Amino acid sequence: MKEVVRLGDRDLDGRKSIIHALTGIKGVGFTLAKAIVNVAKVDPKTKLGELDDKKIEELEKIIRDPAKYGIPSYLLNRRKDYATGKDLHLIGDEVYITRKFDIERLMRIKSWKGLRHSAGLPVRGRRLRGTFRRGKRIIGVSKKEVKKKKGERK
Repeated sequence: MKEVVRLGDRDLDGRKSIIHALTGIKGVGFTLAKAIVNVAKVDPKTKLGELDDKKIEELEKIIRDPAKYGIPSYLLNRRKDYATGKDLHLIGDEVYITRKFDIERLMRIKSWKGLRHSAGLPVRGRRLRGTFRRGKRIIGVSKKEVKKKKGERK
């Protein structure tokens, strides 16, 4: 039995069951992991380290292109891609890179979401009166400024 299995550009724990080990890959959740195991016809209770290299390669191919193996599109994490219009599934660093490009596109076209991202404000309609007062931006009056002004008056 292998302790560490390389799958989806990640080192996964070989002592875990297959479904729980696959969730260690960014972009693969529990439901998709169950679907991948069903397509690969592997017992979900077996440990990942107990699989032979041929099954691991098969799992890798299914993870890279799940739609090709009959996994429904509602389990994919990028449906109707902006550039291609196809249903895609991103894993690993592709998730971060694509999200960054999407946010940059929103900022470039100056949509409402893009303006909120560029200003560092909440994008999805949260209130600002009580939250977001800590950190880099001070919305109200800070105590230091008030003390400075009182000292200047005397």
